[in-house]
Amino acid sequence: MVLIDTHTHIYLDDFKEDQSEMIHRAKQENISALLMPNIDLTSVNDLISLASSYPDYCFPMMGLHPCSVSENFRSELDTIYNYLSQGNWIGIGEIGLDLYWNKTSFSDQLDSFKIQLEWSKALRLPVSIHSREATEESLQLIEELQDGTLSGVFHCFSGTLEQAKRVCHAGFKLGIGGVVTYKKSTLPEIISSVGPHYLVLETDAPYLSPVPFRGKRNEPSYLKFVAMQISEILSMPIEEIGQITSQNARTTFNLNTIS
Repeated sequence: MVLIDTHTHIYLDDFKEDQSEMIHRAKQENISALLMPNIDLTSVNDLISLASSYPDYCFPMMGLHPCSVSENFRSELDTIYNYLSQGNWIGIGEIGLDLYWNKTSFSDQLDSFKIQLEWSKALRLPVSIHSREATEESLQLIEELQDGTLSGVFHCFSGTLEQAKRVCHAGFKLGIGGVVTYKKSTLPEIISSVGPHYLVLETDAPYLSPVPFRGKRNEPSYLKFVAMQISEILSMPIEEIGQITSQNARTTFNLNTIS
């Protein structure tokens, strides 16, 4: 079984004490690649440093997280675009909308999201979309701007079945992580309906640890518990879940050189 973690923040301070050991554990669990979306300008240096240390294993994205959108977001976007135009990035992220933490900045969040989606079109790079309590708003914008060039993942998908089908119709994948292992999760019904070919796996480490590690720091080696749950939901061998979701990740992020 080979898995790809399509969304992990292992460059954060949460992993400073055992970063190399944590990466070793991921490799031991047959995680073949770690995809790392950026957060904001404060995280760029650590992101680049880790990607440089593991160039064939840790693959970076560049973007501005909606929770980091402030009054000077346009200036920050200018700097982020400079990074994006110079580096070797696999995607644009983490971008999107968040109506959980801050509803007052929605207009600026929306502008930031639109700008970065236009980058995606121009640069032909997939996006990693954050849409906490804003799935409908994020999806409407994708549907409005989709001209066949937008692609990517709705990270930590938390919408309805109808919205999930619209995400798939728009040419995007559903990012499934530890939430699928929670008792009250609605993801099993969605996964049963859409099937494995629209799914990619993720941890969002250090957040959203799967059962049996819920409440503790998450890490990529725990991705197997997400795969196990999906395997059970779809009554498919876990090896097949790994094969399909990993190929989905390779195709979405143009990583077909990764085994």
